[in-house]
Amino acid sequence: MLEPGNNDELPPIPGKRYFTIGEVSELCAVKPHVLRYWEQEFPQLKPVKRRGNRRYYQRQDVIVIRQIRGLLYDEGFTIGGARQRLTGDEARSDVSQSQQIIRQVRQELEDILRILRR
Repeated sequence: MLEPGNNDELPPIPGKRYFTIGEVSELCAVKPHVLRYWEQEFPQLKPVKRRGNRRYYQRQDVIVIRQIRGLLYDEGFTIGGARQRLTGDEARSDVSQSQQIIRQVRQELEDILRILRR
């Protein structure tokens, strides 16, 4: 297992579609029971469950788990603090995307207006 400060030394995420809980455990240096606990605490984690209630994580899930790991182990956040931070990051990301779309639409409208004025 990696020490908390070694988040940079995590192995690269392979180009697969689904990962078992064992694979995610190795990729994120977190034990499987911790991953199952985090699923209850973080609404962002929703692995696909298939036959026999087996969990299959997608690439985005692995990225979120690494973020959670970094917040908890490297930055010293509590579970509640990490949950708030992730929720805030999602909200900021949504606002940023919306602002980008608005700027793009505005630019396109200004281009159309210039064309119409000719």
